[in-house]
Amino acid sequence: MPVTLCYLDCFSGIAGDMLLGALVDAGLDVAVLQAEIAKLGVDGLTLRAEPVKRGGLAGTKVSVEASHDHSHRSLATIERIIGESTLDERVKRDSTSVFRRLGEVEARSHAIPVERVHFHEVGAYDSIADIVGSCAGLRALGIDRVWCSPLNLGSGTVQAAHGTMPVPAPATARLLEGVPTYSDGPSVELTTPTGAALAVTLSEGFGPPPAMRISQSGYGAGSRDFPDRANLVRVLIGEAEQADAPPEQVWILEANIDDMTPEMAGFAMERLLESGALDVTLTPVQMKKNRPGFTLSVLASPDDRERLGAMVLAETSTLGIREVSARRRALPRAWTEVSTSYGPVRVKTSGPPGGAGATFAPEYEDCRKLARQHGVPFKRVWEQAHRAYLQSRDA
Repeated sequence: MPVTLCYLDCFSGIAGDMLLGALVDAGLDVAVLQAEIAKLGVDGLTLRAEPVKRGGLAGTKVSVEASHDHSHRSLATIERIIGESTLDERVKRDSTSVFRRLGEVEARSHAIPVERVHFHEVGAYDSIADIVGSCAGLRALGIDRVWCSPLNLGSGTVQAAHGTMPVPAPATARLLEGVPTYSDGPSVELTTPTGAALAVTLSEGFGPPPAMRISQSGYGAGSRDFPDRANLVRVLIGEAEQADAPPEQVWILEANIDDMTPEMAGFAMERLLESGALDVTLTPVQMKKNRPGFTLSVLASPDDRERLGAMVLAETSTLGIREVSARRRALPRAWTEVSTSYGPVRVKTSGPPGGAGATFAPEYEDCRKLARQHGVPFKRVWEQAHRAYLQSRDA
């Protein structure tokens, strides 16, 4: 099934206003964008888009103007502004996730609880409009999935509220842990914390452009015009088959353990799976001093990485964990229900329905429940469900 894909080409870094400009340049109506920003309920917040050139290439520069502002805002205040707005629920969720990600890295950088984080530059209304506008713009353009290139960070130093900072700024560096980056071009900050947070939160992964049929493209301009390169971010929008859509970014959390009882290990596995881990495995290993042990491997989404990592440390005896960024490619999945003489059973299907490589399997828990309920072998329920699905598929 085709999906609409947006590829962020960050050859000159990325900032919030640059992404906003690229979406407008690709066809997003400024009036539509202004109407979305107005849903924040902030008086005097307006957008201005103008055609510009950067390094000889044409693009769009979007500026956010606020009649009044107080840029020192807490994460809770920003979340309240977004939560009380009339924005679409998906836009609210995505925007809040971006700010929450920023809050978490700021808390780590300054060794304070996330509830005490106060944003300076990012707390200004223009930055709020950049983040909310980018999330709303992707929604308005009908984007299903976002994929991103490796990020050009720039180099040198940057002036911030806390003084002179190295590039990438501490928050940016933490946001981009596990993300492919490089430094090329002028000695300035090319990827800002806001741009990094948008890319990391909204993108499913990082790499070269996936196979797609491009229908739109746009260039968003930064404030500076460098003499030797175009200070732009490019978006490529097009159609991709679901099977060809880019893999999602995941984290592999691992620990080698040789001093836990089997009961404790089993409980830790159950807790991790109940708490949202994509997968958990225990692999036998032979450790130092010839002691038998196991490797605990947890597959986690980026949003769950910190929480599940803390759970591994709390529920096991390990003193540390390894974190490795990886990409996961999964076939699209769906559920259908079939009838058996023992009751209904859900069947999970994957791949193109009826196509080559399509697979299916009766749900274990449903078969297990019915087998116990009727006092029959598990395989009898499973086989009935298997036959019922084949008959319904081939009918």
